[in-house]
Amino acid sequence: MKMNESDKKKKKKKKSEELEEEETKVEEVIDVYTFVAHRWLAKDEGDKELVVELVPDGESALEENTYEVHVLTGNVWGAGTDSNVFLSIYGVGRGDTGERQLKRSNNLNKFEKGQVDVFTIKAVDLGELKKLRIRHDNSGGSPSWFLERVEVVDLKESTTYYFPCQRWLAVEEDDGQIVRELVPVDEAFVKKDSENDGQSLATLGLEQKAKSTTYTVKVKTGDKKNAGTDANVFITLYGSKDDTGIVSLKASKINKNKFERGKIDEFTVESVDIGDLKKIKIGHDNKGNSTGWFLEWVEIDAPSLGQCLKFPCGRWLDKSEDDGAIERIIFPAELQTTEYIPFVPYEITVYTSDIFGAGTDADVFIVLYGSDAICTQQKSLCLNKREQRMYFERNSVNQFIVELEDVGDIIEKIRIGHNGGGLNSGWHLDRVAIRRLLPNGKGSETVTFPCERWLAKSEDDGEIVRELVPSDIFTEKLMKDGTLKQIEEEVEDPLEVHTYKISVFTGDIYGAGTDANVFLNIYGDLGDTGQRKLSKSETNFNKFERGQEDTFTIQAVDLGILYKIKIRHDNSMFSPDWFLEKVEILDETTEESFVFLCERWLSKKKEDKKIERTLYEQTYDGERNSLSGSSLSLSSQDSNADLKEKRKSRLVKAAEEGLLIPYHITVTTGTEYDSSTDSRVYIIIMGQKVQTERLWLDLPEGKDEFADGSIEKFSVWGLDVGEIKKVEVGHDGATPESCWLVEELTIVVPTKGVMYNFVCKCWLARDKGDGLTSRILNILDADCVNIGLKILYEVTVVTGDIESGGTDASIFMTVFGSNGNTEEIQLEKNGDRFERGQEDSFIMEIADIAPLRKMRIRTDGKGTRPHWFLERIVMRNLTNQEVATFTYGEWLSKVKNATGSLVCEMPAMINDEQMMEDTTYTIQVKTSDIGGAGTDANVSLVLFGENGDSGILALKESNKSNKFERNQMDEFNFSDMLSLGDLCKVRIWHDNKGIAPGWHLEYIDVTDSAMDKTFRFQCDRWLAKGEDDGQLIRELACANNDILELKERTAYEIVTVTSDREDAETKENIWIILEGKLGRSKEFLMENSSKKRRFERGATDTFQFSSKNLGDIAAICVGHCPKDGKKSSAKADVYWHVQEIIVTELELCNKYFFRCNVKIPLRYKRRDYKVFECAKVTESFASKARSLVPVKYETIVVTGFEKGAGTDANVFITIFGLNGDSGKRALKQKFRNLFERGKTNRFYLETLDMGELKKVRIEHDNSGLAPSWLVERVEITNSATGVTTIFPCGKWLDENRGDGLIWRELFPRY
Repeated sequence: MKMNESDKKKKKKKKSEELEEEETKVEEVIDVYTFVAHRWLAKDEGDKELVVELVPDGESALEENTYEVHVLTGNVWGAGTDSNVFLSIYGVGRGDTGERQLKRSNNLNKFEKGQVDVFTIKAVDLGELKKLRIRHDNSGGSPSWFLERVEVVDLKESTTYYFPCQRWLAVEEDDGQIVRELVPVDEAFVKKDSENDGQSLATLGLEQKAKSTTYTVKVKTGDKKNAGTDANVFITLYGSKDDTGIVSLKASKINKNKFERGKIDEFTVESVDIGDLKKIKIGHDNKGNSTGWFLEWVEIDAPSLGQCLKFPCGRWLDKSEDDGAIERIIFPAELQTTEYIPFVPYEITVYTSDIFGAGTDADVFIVLYGSDAICTQQKSLCLNKREQRMYFERNSVNQFIVELEDVGDIIEKIRIGHNGGGLNSGWHLDRVAIRRLLPNGKGSETVTFPCERWLAKSEDDGEIVRELVPSDIFTEKLMKDGTLKQIEEEVEDPLEVHTYKISVFTGDIYGAGTDANVFLNIYGDLGDTGQRKLSKSETNFNKFERGQEDTFTIQAVDLGILYKIKIRHDNSMFSPDWFLEKVEILDETTEESFVFLCERWLSKKKEDKKIERTLYEQTYDGERNSLSGSSLSLSSQDSNADLKEKRKSRLVKAAEEGLLIPYHITVTTGTEYDSSTDSRVYIIIMGQKVQTERLWLDLPEGKDEFADGSIEKFSVWGLDVGEIKKVEVGHDGATPESCWLVEELTIVVPTKGVMYNFVCKCWLARDKGDGLTSRILNILDADCVNIGLKILYEVTVVTGDIESGGTDASIFMTVFGSNGNTEEIQLEKNGDRFERGQEDSFIMEIADIAPLRKMRIRTDGKGTRPHWFLERIVMRNLTNQEVATFTYGEWLSKVKNATGSLVCEMPAMINDEQMMEDTTYTIQVKTSDIGGAGTDANVSLVLFGENGDSGILALKESNKSNKFERNQMDEFNFSDMLSLGDLCKVRIWHDNKGIAPGWHLEYIDVTDSAMDKTFRFQCDRWLAKGEDDGQLIRELACANNDILELKERTAYEIVTVTSDREDAETKENIWIILEGKLGRSKEFLMENSSKKRRFERGATDTFQFSSKNLGDIAAICVGHCPKDGKKSSAKADVYWHVQEIIVTELELCNKYFFRCNVKIPLRYKRRDYKVFECAKVTESFASKARSLVPVKYETIVVTGFEKGAGTDANVFITIFGLNGDSGKRALKQKFRNLFERGKTNRFYLETLDMGELKKVRIEHDNSGLAPSWLVERVEITNSATGVTTIFPCGKWLDENRGDGLIWRELFPRY
């Protein structure tokens, strides 16, 4: 019955607006549906049903249908159940029957072993059926149930749907689930199945698995008091299409006692096509002794979808805690979702042989290999010990359906083995069959791998792992007419099984042998052997002893060309430390030999304390840290050009193209209660238009949280965003407990030469502050510090292929260029760099000092292998591709080097040209003729010149037997030196040792034999504690420098670079004004003429003008004016696009670079121009040498005011300026207690003028009772100019606080 009711009631007293509103209302239509039941819902009346579906009276499109349900219980032992069974049937787009209990069967005792029970269900017609859900309630004496299949007959359409199951619904069997979702399969498969004899166990579980999704559900109970629960826990997974229904979490795979405090439990949930997982509902029934439960998180992994979702909770499910709820709906944390390549199901059937003792109780595992060495993870076939005892019995056939990585269309080989555990572990395997579905799902393919051998320590060859290759493939395809087409074919040329002879050489040094168990995995371009134990040496009864060779034989399927091995020991027995010299592997089938050099310790006590090493074949030239074998390249196969391409890592390529740049990030966590977090922290750096992806700041191994008060440092590579505008910092914690207090965030961008420091002091927490777990910081709120531009270089270090050529000593590098030098940089060992015969490439940030001149390498001569044979080092500038090679070819060693030197200097070779000449320096030192002028102390000096410095030269071997006596001239010769060109200064000092260390130095003469030139350095001062200003170190300027007098007038060369773009050029004139520190120039006109065209696209034009001397040029004004000077010629849309302008002052040859990259419009008036500030200055040597005059620097050090801020340690300072550095100076004063809490200390250091101060390095030696020190700031005043530079610090120099550093680099704030 349908009734249309429309009624408008108007009240007279309504306001006019309301009246209008009423009138515009559309008529309301109310539909009334009547459902007539007129029947019993009772167990003992009518049709005894308690559930009935009704359709409304009148004309309804829905019709009732009757379904006949046949339930086939399996034939295995204990298959029947006494539980109550429930069923829901789902149609395509027409809903479902709802859950119906299967009560009235044609059999008195339902669901017995091997029995067919028939039930009738009346429901509204569902159309085509898509799935059914069947479950039992785990009640009764024996609830476990093995369901063979369910057949549903649609009586209206007279079609039969087959839903195969062939699995247990049991808490203690299979995956512990008591609910299954089944999908229908074609009749042909079922018929084929029932025709089979008992021996071959063909099933349809694989088809079911492919159409359903298996979810691995991990549940973490919180680590709090009373967090665990004894209640029954259930879960529902909600997808975009459907949900799983309520699933009881009964059988944990990991713990017998589920949901205990701090534990993780794992369960399996299967469902059919619920779509993308959107949320879950999890709760408990509040039954049992202690029911309250603190749920930390739920993780749901769906291998067949390639997705793992994390659902953070962090709350109580307890009637007496929190909000009293005992079930919660949880959504996934977006940032904690991981995606990977989806897994596919494989049906693995294992046939154990029919011979005495063939069965095993051991843990059997399998690995599948496709082509190109793609392989699955190692997978155990049994889920638990009970299954291990049940399966793999004599003459048994066991079947497993496992989800593993997709290895492609062809399975080249499998590796099957066991762990040798259990009572009788020996196993005789007949064969393995692996079945998987064809890509379209219309059929399957079975590959057979025959074995017919023992996997037993006491039988055959004693191996418990075998590699098998396929013999034949059996394919079944479903044809269009519903029949099955079966094809059987043999595998054409499968991989052969090769025999590998492995020779292991233990080193001939003290304590080299080991008693531990050694394991080896060999990798080739076709796959790997898996980890094999080297148990039986064929040459020695006692294996791996000092200086001996042990031989082993391994059989494996052809690995192709071997390129690496992994070798380890288990650190067991009395003396496990092992010095491995090398491993040689001979492929007996192809007679190819491969050598893997090691010459390192595998020891928890020595060297880098590692007991596993990855060794590469001597001639291997691919990427070394790559995990997969796919980036393979061996010099025997490749042409050289191809090789070079392959060697380039992805990072180097990206850096070359300027896409990725390094960012150095320092994060300081606050010190308040609960400041720390174990969430994953990320940062996003945003420019004007682009931003980096989410850069995860993952903590190093061994650290699991950002602890209170900790300072963590990270180096990440991200997109170059240009000028940084904003920074987002956040973490992936989503529970109320994952709070984090960010104290400070520092971002260094080396390629831009800037450092941004944010003082945040803000919570990133759900339940603190404003509840946000991420913040966007504006760059305007940061302190921006200029730290000097760095250029990216690819540095390749080549270690010589000489016995014991590798080292674990610390290696330091200094690079010199014509525009200065780097500081000493340590080259990171990174586990396996600097080993014999290796080429190690990495990216380094080097100051902008090119062109490069020379390199100094120093090792500290420490470590278990202090000697190093350095072949050469190659540096490639990633910006302009310029390559400089530094060749040495000698030992750095106190023992193996003839001179015992740990330092070497190498000139740069660029385009086959040596950048520095070899020379001999003769140094003559004149001691003054005054009382007590001579010294017994040890004197050292450093020479500074155009091409850097000489390094420390100890003045030991004089031509006089007693050196440095009054009025004496001492001569020292240093041969095999690199000429520094014109010298500008000398730093000389002594160590104040001996009876009379005080020394009065008159002058030093240095003769460079290659230049045939002598440089005089006048001193006439004391180097003595008790004389003059008490300094033991002096810097002396070269007396030859004074000749250059600055003239009033000079000339300037101006070079313009027009952009290389379509509309860049101009036919008009350009004018320029230079603004210098000493004044402003007149306007210079750069003219364009028809005869000599200037400012064309991509052109570089040079002009020269004379002018008064302007000093350092700070800025330029550039304008664009008409050639004829007429106002009418100044058209609106004419531009000149200028890329760069370089100004050179021709007297001292200082160069000033202005980076423009803008369009300058054509204007008649001179008021319209663009101003550019100087981006970079290259100061000529002559100019630098001119400014070298002695200056006293007043250095003030302020110690912080916190408790324990003062230090007893010895403090040192190094000051860096544009013209060089001060060297490391000790800050000492006699009889004074320095650097006390809240105090200010003043020191005077005399050095040659360093120009504008760039940074300060302050450090202490960690000596004394209380060495930790809080430095507030350092202030340095140049007493000649009166300019004070302030270097703020505000950080501890303490090994036990923050980042544990006892040195800091400070940059000026102006």
